[in-house]
Amino acid sequence: MSDERRLEVLRAIVQDYVHTREPVGSRVLVERHSLGVSPATIRNDMAALEEGGYIAQPHTSAGRVPTDKGYRAFVDQISTLKPLSPAERRAIQELLDDAVDLDDVVERTVRLLAQLTHQVAVVQYPSLSRSALRHLELVPLSPHRLLVVIITDAGRVEQRSIETAAETDPGVIAELRARLNVVCAGRRLKALTGPLSELSEQFAPEHRALVEAVAEVVTDTLRQEAEERIVMAGTANLARADLDFPRTISPVLEALEEQVVLLRLFSEMEDDAVAVRIGAENHHAGLVEASLVASAYGGPSTEGVARLGVLGPTRMDYPGTMAAVRAVARYLSRILAG
Repeated sequence: MSDERRLEVLRAIVQDYVHTREPVGSRVLVERHSLGVSPATIRNDMAALEEGGYIAQPHTSAGRVPTDKGYRAFVDQISTLKPLSPAERRAIQELLDDAVDLDDVVERTVRLLAQLTHQVAVVQYPSLSRSALRHLELVPLSPHRLLVVIITDAGRVEQRSIETAAETDPGVIAELRARLNVVCAGRRLKALTGPLSELSEQFAPEHRALVEAVAEVVTDTLRQEAEERIVMAGTANLARADLDFPRTISPVLEALEEQVVLLRLFSEMEDDAVAVRIGAENHHAGLVEASLVASAYGGPSTEGVARLGVLGPTRMDYPGTMAAVRAVARYLSRILAG
């Protein structure tokens, strides 16, 4: 749709419909918006938009409402996102800065997103399979017991203890700690298997059993913790948006209960700063009347190690929701990278 004036008319229809939930007529557009053309021209533009599938008439003698195609055209023309207000930015900072660990960060983030957008917030837990190691620590607990601490760039901390047949040598532990961090630091976890398996060759034969045991526990931990999971908040917001789901919200709730559905949607979304999937673009029968706005977050990597997002009806404040998702994702990335 290249006609800039018709895009302006579509933008006005979307904004009014999102604000009022009422179908929008040409007279309302003339009264509320300075479009600079006559009512007859606006009616012609609306007829062209309807013919193109961007708007539709829900019932006879009613105004028009945006279709999925119309929402998509509206979202695609959003070139810049209005920054959040100072109060909103301060709320994000204060809430996340007080978090005590990764679990607390994720829980606070999902609640914050739900409050900012009044939609269902979804946060994918940082995945070990897509993270890079920040640091490996070895802590002797006793002469025959060693604690292995794995810290990722996404802020995850995993701890495992191993029993050793021989007493641990502090010098060997220090050397192993240093070599592990040289080999592992900054590497994606899936790329560590080879370097870890070769590490024992750098030590004397009498110490190789310990090195292999540590390498094995690191590898096993990464394999066991690779399962993806998500957390949600704000499901009750769907009930308040019940009128935006003409049939029923039940299919949406059922889709939300299936974490694999949301994880698949996240994995299929583009690597844009903020990606939007509208209605049928979600490729799930239960979400044909819903939209998902998501962004990647993570450590220093711009690629991100997980996603967070907001799910709600297609009649959504897309600019505001996109701005909130982007802001929270950026701040969360800074928290985890710190």
